[in-house]
Amino acid sequence: MNETTAKTFRLGLIGCGFFAQNHLAAWSSIPNVRLVAVCDLDEAKARAAAKDFSVPAVYTDAAAMLDSEDLDFVDIATTMPSHKPLVELAAARRLPLIVQKPLAPTWEDCKAIVATCAAAGIPMMVHENTRFKTSIRAVRRVIDSGAIGVPTWARIHFRTGHDIYAKQPYLAREEKFVILDLGVHMLDVARFLVGEAGSLYCRTNSVKPGIRGEDVGTIMLGHDNGATSVVECSYASPQDPDPFPQVLVQVEGRRGSIRLDPGYRMTVVSDGKTERSDVSPGIYPWSTPPWHSAQESVLRTQQHWVDCLACGVTPETAGADSLKTYGLVFGAYVSARTGQALAPLT
Repeated sequence: MNETTAKTFRLGLIGCGFFAQNHLAAWSSIPNVRLVAVCDLDEAKARAAAKDFSVPAVYTDAAAMLDSEDLDFVDIATTMPSHKPLVELAAARRLPLIVQKPLAPTWEDCKAIVATCAAAGIPMMVHENTRFKTSIRAVRRVIDSGAIGVPTWARIHFRTGHDIYAKQPYLAREEKFVILDLGVHMLDVARFLVGEAGSLYCRTNSVKPGIRGEDVGTIMLGHDNGATSVVECSYASPQDPDPFPQVLVQVEGRRGSIRLDPGYRMTVVSDGKTERSDVSPGIYPWSTPPWHSAQESVLRTQQHWVDCLACGVTPETAGADSLKTYGLVFGAYVSARTGQALAPLT
């Protein structure tokens, strides 16, 4: 699909906090999107966003924004406890919406959000940006080419000692922490690269003092095609050098393997021949290394949403698809609690 369409979409964004700054910058980079209103409970944050990104209207009440503005869609970039009521506000007005991950703090709320949008007949996409990273798409292209054959095993991991609490202190208070905040990305990537999983087993740990939830999680998936993958997520892994915020990947198949190493270096072994390439993300005027990979993926995610909305196509991470990822997420918590292998929640 083309990056631009004849239609210009009028957007209202709810939530002007830490990560929303990337949403704002990315939306401002898409030619056929016009950011017409921002909303945040903290008026100072909303006004700062409006000033920085030349947004004409500022609100502290989401319902007032949705009623007052002529919008084509809504971006919900708030923390997850507010997602369900905000989705309900948008759905009641038949407004298509893209909503930040994690989708909701419970499996029941995730299902309710998707059901609400389906009942309203509106397009809905979860902002699951990791699968849109340049490096992850490069791995997927190699798999699709058949160069390594059918995948048989994979490891997707994100292990860091980076102080993520400095800018997001609320994470230390989450009862369900690293799997829901970070593991959701890795589990989605496992599905994206290897295929659907019919079984899982999970172990967790809490390492850093003062953290309410788990900050280390390891999940083994049994995929429907017979492959096995190991998903690792950790905010308690001091390293030097620390690869933060890079996702590292290894996929093995019947003809070869793919390895995605720190520094965005990809090595492909196919039928005994080795090829190496640089799959680094692009850098934009608003990028801030080392966040540039995530920032580029935000832009790619949002462009995908706009393209799908313009063409009437279901986006990759639409509600129904994302529920498969969240079935793994919340299934992992059940497995860790019970010590049992089980099927994903449905």
